[in-house]
Amino acid sequence: MDIFAVILAAGLGTRMKSKYSKVLFDVAGEPMISHVIRAVRGLNPSKIIVVVGHSKELVIESIKKYHGDYPGFEFVTQSEQKGTGHAVMQAREALAGRGGVSFVLCGDTPLLTRQPLENLLETYKKSGAAAAVLTTKVAEPKGYGRIVRNETGNIAAIVEERDAGGEIKKIDEINTGVYVFSTQKLLDALDKLDNNNDQKEYYLTDTISIFNSSVLSVVACLEYDSSLTAGINNRYELAAAGRAMRLRINKNHMINGVTITDADNTYIDAGVEIENDVTIHPGTYIHGRTKIFSGAVVGPAAYLIDSTVRENAKVFYSVVENSEIGRGAVVGPYSHLRPGAKLCDNVHIGNYVEVKKSVIGEGSKANHLTYIGDAEIGSNCNIGAGTITCNYDGVNKNKTIIENGAFIGSNSSLVAPVTIGEGSLVAAGSVVNKNVAPGSLAIARSVLVIKEGYMKKRPVKKDEKNQKTTGA
Repeated sequence: MDIFAVILAAGLGTRMKSKYSKVLFDVAGEPMISHVIRAVRGLNPSKIIVVVGHSKELVIESIKKYHGDYPGFEFVTQSEQKGTGHAVMQAREALAGRGGVSFVLCGDTPLLTRQPLENLLETYKKSGAAAAVLTTKVAEPKGYGRIVRNETGNIAAIVEERDAGGEIKKIDEINTGVYVFSTQKLLDALDKLDNNNDQKEYYLTDTISIFNSSVLSVVACLEYDSSLTAGINNRYELAAAGRAMRLRINKNHMINGVTITDADNTYIDAGVEIENDVTIHPGTYIHGRTKIFSGAVVGPAAYLIDSTVRENAKVFYSVVENSEIGRGAVVGPYSHLRPGAKLCDNVHIGNYVEVKKSVIGEGSKANHLTYIGDAEIGSNCNIGAGTITCNYDGVNKNKTIIENGAFIGSNSSLVAPVTIGEGSLVAAGSVVNKNVAPGSLAIARSVLVIKEGYMKKRPVKKDEKNQKTTGA
């Protein structure tokens, strides 16, 4: 059976108080529509049709960013928002001549997973109905369309809040906005929709009465976990969805063998990969396409984005951006790896060390107060406290090369472009602006001058004399 999906993502979402489409708002590191698409992709649909409108270029761009590997997208535009039925009408041409079934979903339900969609499809298949609607029950149904069942248990109508009488308002089973239709019957019903209502809009829910009048049944599939189908209408609900999503992500990682010592205070994005036997301590944020390998320890208070942390490495109280950390390496506390940093195995990067667009070889160390930028550092090098690679001359970025086994003394400035040869030593306090041959000692200091008794001979200023006599 061919499966198609129509995702409604054209609305602005005025209660978000934003100029952007609400489906773009972030939930656990991805726009909320991305989570909906991930749930739908679990069904292996032949095509996913996204109805766009407000911020359509940004919506399309974000979908391609997170799901660019999926070939079955088609984007159609709803230039004017005239209701859910009108939105689905924009997909008629994309669905024309298709068989099978078509799901219709909203792009603002980020907590939706594949399982409810599979349950809905199974209910549809067993029933022989024209359509199936995913429903749920909530304690406070105000504002939702109520599910009115007939004597057989099928859906007789979906009644919106403004049209509901007293008895119907008491119904706690609601429409989630998730449907599966016979594709052909959906197209037929769309041709019969009208906008004869106070809002002058075309409602997809009117297809229920159209089917019933044609003696075609519509069945319900009750989802007991109402949180899975919750829509996002404001930023309070957005925050609640984000928290629920992160707890779900953390739970999945813990079930798969990751130790998270405080799940309520650990923030992991949906796209992050973590192997088993990793330990994550609280106050840690792991974003983007970060991957952490077995045995690593991350946190407390680490911030990682789009980075790789290899086996048995440790990162704590530090920021890591678009960087690679090798096996057994240690980063922290208070280190900053900027984009392009690559630490090989067993490297140590310590207090207030910043590394940018540099490769640091196996076993090398920079433990204190150092800036390493645009550099290639070999293995088993020691970079002393206060060392700076002076990589920028005001026009160009230049490279520093430090070869294997070199020792850079504290408070040294390496003026790029420059090469420090293998096994060489740069004395503390040196400014090096020429290449240093392998095995050499480089000293660049002013001659130390000591004038004994100088302070006794120095003339005393009047104010200093007054201070001495007054004891100030």
